[in-house]
This record gives sequence, structure tokens and C-alpha cells, in this order.
Amino acid sequence: MVDNRYATALVIGSVLSLLATVYLSVAVGTQHWYQYNTPPVRHDSGNATELKEEFINGDFDEKTYSDTMFRLNGTLGLWWRCIRVPSPSHWFKERDPKLETQCVSFTLPQQFIGKFKEPGNHNSEEDLLRTYLWRCQFLLPLVSLALVFLSGLVGVCACLCRSFTPTLVVGVLHLLAGLCSLGTVCCFLAGMDLLHKSSALPKGVDASLGWSLYLALISSPLQMMAAALFLWAARSHRKSYTRMTAYRVA
Repeated sequence: MVDNRYATALVIGSVLSLLATVYLSVAVGTQHWYQYNTPPVRHDSGNATELKEEFINGDFDEKTYSDTMFRLNGTLGLWWRCIRVPSPSHWFKERDPKLETQCVSFTLPQQFIGKFKEPGNHNSEEDLLRTYLWRCQFLLPLVSLALVFLSGLVGVCACLCRSFTPTLVVGVLHLLAGLCSLGTVCCFLAGMDLLHKSSALPKGVDASLGWSLYLALISSPLQMMAAALFLWAARSHRKSYTRMTAYRVA
């Protein structure tokens, strides 16, 4: 039988793991990791439609889509890049048009395209640091979710086999998943900082962190707390079982 303390730790750890998985999944699928606040006057420019068409249908170029996001209240995610443009009016030109969000997803090949030290200049030297930071921010959350899924399978097998030993493996997998989630946020922030050093923000444009990034950041300590509970339960139960066995032998 399992002591109530260990059972409680397992239940709490499972709930924390589920919350962390939901938070990280939502963060990966949304585009509010980083956002730009553009002065409203920029939306009245005549080339807003041209920028929108180039952003959506133009060739993939980091300099082009970054400058467009700077000018049109852009938001950036791990899989999405978005801008906010005035809604089309067929009858008259509104003084304060409503803004609508237009998003374009990064394709899988685009996630692995190299970054240049001078964004937009393909003749410049490749920036290996930014390239690998971008690839890591794409791969690490997938690895984290895969580790949590694998730990869930190990936990189910442990329940079916009525063994407490695999709980130690579950704890280690959650610890690795938490480190991957934290690494995702660190790689993303470092990459954005390097990008802004290469492409300075226009005057009057403010940049801020989005709620998607905070969800990913919250998921990391949740996974680590779940790992701590699983590891504590496995280690404490093993010591208790060893002492009980020694007492019976004696």
C-alpha cells in the first residue's frame, strides 16, 4: 500500500503537470510572445495596404516582416507573426477605423532558415547565434511536451504494474521538461534582444512582452514543482519500504 502522504504528493504533482502542459500548449499555439505598440498616426499612411499585402503574400524576409510589425502594431509568436491594420471600408473613409488582426504562420522550412548579422542583407555573414537561438526556441517546447507525454505513459505503466519505482523516472522527465520550457523563454528573449540590436526600433514604437510568453514562463516552475513532488515521493517511499523490510527481517 502507498502512504497517504505519497499519494497526496502524486495527485498534486499530476495536477501541476497538467496545468503546466495546458499553459505551454496554449503559449506555443498563440502569437502574443512579443508585441509592438505603434503610434496611431502611422495607420493613416497610404501605404498601409501595400505593407499588409507584402506581409501576407510577399517573399519571406526577416527584415521586411520585422519592419512591418514595427509599423503596424505587430505581434510575434513561435509559429505566428501578426499585424493590426484598419478594416476595409467600402463606402467612406472612417476617421478612426477599427483595427483587425492579420496573421501569417511560419512554415517548417522557415523555422530552420539561417539568420544574418544584417537582417535583409543576404550577402552578409550568417549570425550563427541568432540562428541557433531561433531553432532552439522552436524545438525546446516540443521536446518539453514530448517529455511530459512520455512521463505520462511511464506513470500509466507504473499504475498498471502496481509499482512505485517508475515514479523516479517520471520526476526526472518532468525536471528535464521544466528546463526545456525555461530554455525556450530564454532563447526567445535573447534572440529578440539581438534582433533589436541589428534592427533598431523606429522612434515612438514601444516593445513589450506578451501574455503567451508569461504562460510559457509559468509552465516551467510548475513542471519543476511537479518533478520535486514526484522525486520526493519516490525517494521517501523507497526509504520507508527499505526500513519496513529490514524491520520485518529483524
